[in-house]
Amino acid sequence: MFDEDPADDIHPLFHGAPKSTEFRKLRKRLVQNVREAIETYGMVTPGDRWLICLSGGKDSYTLLAVLTELKWRGLLPVELLACNLDQGQPGFPATVLPEFLTRMGVPHRIEYQDTYSVVIDKIKPGGTMCSLCSRLRRGNLYRIAREEGCSTVVLGHHRDDILETFFMNLFHGGRLASMPPRLLNEEGDLFVARPLAFVAEADCEKFARGMNYPIIPCDLCGSQEGLQRAQVKKLLDEWEVRSPGRRQVMFRALMNVRPSHLADPGLFDFAALIRETVELSGNVPDLRDRD
Repeated sequence: MFDEDPADDIHPLFHGAPKSTEFRKLRKRLVQNVREAIETYGMVTPGDRWLICLSGGKDSYTLLAVLTELKWRGLLPVELLACNLDQGQPGFPATVLPEFLTRMGVPHRIEYQDTYSVVIDKIKPGGTMCSLCSRLRRGNLYRIAREEGCSTVVLGHHRDDILETFFMNLFHGGRLASMPPRLLNEEGDLFVARPLAFVAEADCEKFARGMNYPIIPCDLCGSQEGLQRAQVKKLLDEWEVRSPGRRQVMFRALMNVRPSHLADPGLFDFAALIRETVELSGNVPDLRDRD
C-alpha cells in the first residue's frame, strides 16, 4: 500500500515524502488510526460529500493528506471538498492555501468572512477570543457545507484535543464531556466528524513537518497567554513525561465509561437498585472449617 516507486502512483500531496523507514511507519500509523476511527464511529455513508475544514495548521494538513490517501486508494467512498475560511486576521497569508490546493489538484473552496472584527469588537482586551471565534467559524462552515451539498463537516481535532477538552470541562465546566468523534448538529441536517480522534498530536506534527507543508499559525487565539487550554495541555505534557503512554490510557477511559460507577442519576437509576435477599436456614456452613 505504501510502496511509492512509480511516480504516478501517488497523489501530488505525497510527492517529496521522506523515504525513511520511520516516516513510512508514521504514515502507515496515521492511515490505520484514521481508518479505525472512521469504522468505529460509522462516519461513512457511501456517496456522501465531505467538507474538509482547513486552517493551514499541522492538524488540518494531516487530515487532508490522510483522507486523500484513503480516497486515492479506494478506501473512502465519499467526495472530498477542502475549505478554508479566511476570518480576516491581520497578516493572514491569504494566498498560501489557495496556491497550495491548486498546485496539489485538490478540489477546494476559499471563503472570506471578517469574523475577526466581530471578535475584537465583542471581547475586551486581554479576554479569551477562542470561544466566540470558534462559534462564528462553525456557523459559517455549516452554511458553506449546506451550499456545497455536503453531508458532513470534517474537523482536524486529534486525540490530544479531545483529552484537553475533557479536562477543561472537568476542571472548569463541572461536567464530564469532550469532543465526540461524530455528532449531529443542533439543526439535525449535518454530521460533524473528527477522523483524527485516534491520532496523537505529535504524529500530526512529525508528518506535516516531514512533508514540509506551508504551516499557517493561528495568531488570533493561539498566541494568547494564560488560556485554560494551554494550562491543561501543559499538565498533560507533564504527566506524559513522568509516565509515557498516559495520554493513550486516558483516552481509552473515554471509550470505557461505566455510568453505574459515576454519580449522574440521569444516566443510571440508582434508586431502582434492588438488593438480593438471602433466607438463612438452620444449616449454615461453618466457614471456619474451610481450608
